[in-house]
Amino acid sequence: MILSVSVLNSQLKALVESTFVQVQVQGEISNLTLHTSGHMYFSLKDADSQVRCVMFRGNVNALRFEPKDGMSVVVSGGVSVYMPRGEYQIQCKSMIPEGIGELTLRFQQLKEKLQAKGYFESKKPLPAYPKRIAIVTSLNGAALQDMLKVARKRWNLTKIVAINTLVQGNEAKDSIASNIAYADSFFGTSQGFDVIVVGRGGGSIEDLWAFNEEVVAEAIFHARTPIVSAVGHEVDTVIADLVADLRAPTPSAAMEMILPDSQEWLMRLDDMRGACESALASVCAPKQEMIVHLSELLRARSVHSRLAARTEQLEIIGQALSSAMSAMLQDKALRLSSLCGALTTGGIVDIKQKLVESLQYTLGALNPYNTKKDVVQVLKNGKIVALGDLHSGEVVELVDITTSKSAEIL
Repeated sequence: MILSVSVLNSQLKALVESTFVQVQVQGEISNLTLHTSGHMYFSLKDADSQVRCVMFRGNVNALRFEPKDGMSVVVSGGVSVYMPRGEYQIQCKSMIPEGIGELTLRFQQLKEKLQAKGYFESKKPLPAYPKRIAIVTSLNGAALQDMLKVARKRWNLTKIVAINTLVQGNEAKDSIASNIAYADSFFGTSQGFDVIVVGRGGGSIEDLWAFNEEVVAEAIFHARTPIVSAVGHEVDTVIADLVADLRAPTPSAAMEMILPDSQEWLMRLDDMRGACESALASVCAPKQEMIVHLSELLRARSVHSRLAARTEQLEIIGQALSSAMSAMLQDKALRLSSLCGALTTGGIVDIKQKLVESLQYTLGALNPYNTKKDVVQVLKNGKIVALGDLHSGEVVELVDITTSKSAEIL
């Protein structure tokens, strides 16, 4: 007989709910959600399996403790089948705590072991401006895209290499550890990475458990490259967070923590440029004033300036000489005009007559055949003068052919 899906689920629902009317199941709480309606949804799990559970609001209000993920509990209730999806779940009527869960216990034990070995103490510093970053995560996960988006916005000068990695399941721990070692193998080479980011998005403790494995902790601790752990959400803490050199609350936050903010640096550079310009101006302003002062002194003492000053002096002297020459020429012109007038009015005739008389007198005195005796010449200041031109008190010189005597006119 061929059954429809609905008929099959209906028969299974009747069979399961009649068979498991009341069960008690022990397990660790996972993916606990308290709905706004007051109903509580969670899973119970052990190392090998898990089952969905629901507790309705009335039973939740009757609890005397606050259930949390990782807590080991014993629930009582019946098994029901949700026909639309063909899923079964335990409808819990009561819940009692049963100590710490298995996974939580394993986490605590590994944490204590690694802490005793000093795996949580030594932290390598991260570079301020990483040039190459390796991201060990799933290429299909949303976490990678979130990280790339933040990286492009903050600092797009960094080269990012994503290494495809299993981050969930039984083989995840080996994939994570081997890819960490692979990325670290480039350390010290031109292809080396400045930072390795190991991470994935959020999930239950089971989903994140690969990052609680000792093999992953060993790979992180022995890596020479600084490692950032970016696993899950801020409330999630895994062993990788404790061993890594830096723990980021989310994958996106990891890129914000390890990459500088380009916009912030542009503003800081603007501030530094303004400060440098102000400092330079304060230093250069006095120097500029000194240069101007020295330039003025240089111009005052330069050959050109001195030549200009001498040229100006020469022009003044030239003008003075020109004025003096003009005055002198005018004076000479007046005197010459006066002399010409005198010559024109008969003065030249008197001069000629006197010269003729003097010459005749002299010739007569010098003539050896002159019968006149005791011929004497009268000289005044070395010149022959007539007696009529002399006045009382004047000293003259009397000269004949053989003798010269001084005499005073009475």
